[in-house]
Amino acid sequence: MRLRGKKIVILCGPDYEDMELHYPRYRLMEEGAEVVVAGIGPTDYKGKKGYPIIVDAQIADLNANDFDAVVVPGGYAPDHMRRSEDLLRFVREIFDQGKAVAAICHAPWVTISAGVMKGRRATCVPAIKDDVINAGADYVDQPVVVDGNLITSRRPDDLPLFLPALIDLIASQDA
Repeated sequence: MRLRGKKIVILCGPDYEDMELHYPRYRLMEEGAEVVVAGIGPTDYKGKKGYPIIVDAQIADLNANDFDAVVVPGGYAPDHMRRSEDLLRFVREIFDQGKAVAAICHAPWVTISAGVMKGRRATCVPAIKDDVINAGADYVDQPVVVDGNLITSRRPDDLPLFLPALIDLIASQDA
């Protein structure tokens, strides 16, 4: 229970990548974290593969000061989520406070739009590699990349490496 007392937001939008939301949600809860799934308007969403979720909160109602980390799943959701100024503000504030910002697959679109990628080392799904590079990040093709408080990963198959790295990063924030 390495994350007891930690509060983590997982962002949600339409057509999220099912495994990239639910696997982190349950794994972080297993480590003792309180996990809040936050939407961008609607109260319920379906993943790309059809798995439904009802969100716990709306991102516009949350304060970054109350959380220890934010996880951004991929799928098609990041293209919708990055249009929310409230969501981008939240991600930027978590990042600026030195707290963990985790993005997998297409999720670096959100971190790009939040303005936190420049000068960072990162990975992503190959389809958005050029976007990551054009945002000023140093792209590397690795399963998981940790650069300070930013953690990125490429695809659902990388989740078994992404989650331990994320848990280590969050647990180390108070060390």
